[in-house]
Amino acid sequence: MTMEIAVRPVTGKAELKAFVELAYRLNADVPHWVPPLRSDVTELLTPGKNPFFEHATVQLFVAWRGEQPVGRISAHIDHLALEQPVEQGMGPGTGNWGMFEAADAEVAAALLAKAEQWLRDQGMSRALGPLSLSIWDEPGLLTHGHDHSPMIMMGHHNPVYQEWIEALGHKEAKKLNTFIVPVKDGFPPIINRIVKSGMKNDRIVVRPIDMSRYEEEAATILSLLNEAWSANWGFVPLTDSEVQYVKKKLKPVIIPQVNLIAEYDGEPAAFMLALPDINEVLKTSGGSLLPFNWARLLYGIWKKRWKGYRVPLMGVSQKHQNSRLASQLAFMMIETIREHGVNNYGADRAEVGWILEDNRGMNAIADAINGEINRTYSIYEKPL
Repeated sequence: MTMEIAVRPVTGKAELKAFVELAYRLNADVPHWVPPLRSDVTELLTPGKNPFFEHATVQLFVAWRGEQPVGRISAHIDHLALEQPVEQGMGPGTGNWGMFEAADAEVAAALLAKAEQWLRDQGMSRALGPLSLSIWDEPGLLTHGHDHSPMIMMGHHNPVYQEWIEALGHKEAKKLNTFIVPVKDGFPPIINRIVKSGMKNDRIVVRPIDMSRYEEEAATILSLLNEAWSANWGFVPLTDSEVQYVKKKLKPVIIPQVNLIAEYDGEPAAFMLALPDINEVLKTSGGSLLPFNWARLLYGIWKKRWKGYRVPLMGVSQKHQNSRLASQLAFMMIETIREHGVNNYGADRAEVGWILEDNRGMNAIADAINGEINRTYSIYEKPL
């Protein structure tokens, strides 16, 4: 006889530790899962350390069979998301869930039922997830691309989760795609012509970020990000506290020559970030940088040994969006990153994304540089 499942809220350090550790046990045999750093996961879930909690209400739950933890889920409300236009995916009445892990379908049903009930009790009328925790962290459930490991800052999930979640009445609201791009042999001739034309334009300057002015440069990029993405589906603005937090988190993995700001007539007009795929180290770290993995990580960054890079974020100021200049700036930054990555850092592949399935401009850019969809993340919704 199967023991009864009890889903209980996380109320202290012991339950939080069980919540964090559960993912490492349940995913130990999942091919291509990359263990995140335990310290990063704990920080993500800790008020006072993660500024998301400054504008969100969060409840974590662990599912138990007797004394054995067998699943976990977060239920949360981003109060800034409630203020966004409904047509952009968030808006009044929309609560979220995430951090989902389950040992079997019965556990999955119990967890989602508990999260849904908690959201109802908080006055929500719609569940949107998984978001772990913010839309800016790891949005969506991996539904395509389980045959290879994720790059930096991307999630990986047991493929059976899709079946369990959809069987419980959660319908796909949006797809987010990533594109794998071959970089060693360069881009098609038409892209090269567009880039060369831009390089001859004295009004355009594409430059690496200046690490001696890192705080100022990062603030410029994140300001452009908030502006450029403000009309996107799922957008929630980064707060000042979150901007400071992101600046601090990104600094150790920034290689200036592949993180760029494009200026037009002397004003910041666009940016593009490319990060080394530190998952190449984390795959064998077991979720810890001790005793030697931190040294391996820094050695890799500064000795330029990374084969894979990910472009997680780019944006063009609203002033230049929907213009030929926008795509030209994008191609110029992409080529600059490709050239530096291949010639100086030994890169042989890049991943771009995620990109919304209906973002025609970004999908066109990915297609133009011979990008192919290699991973898809699905965000689900369900009326409550």
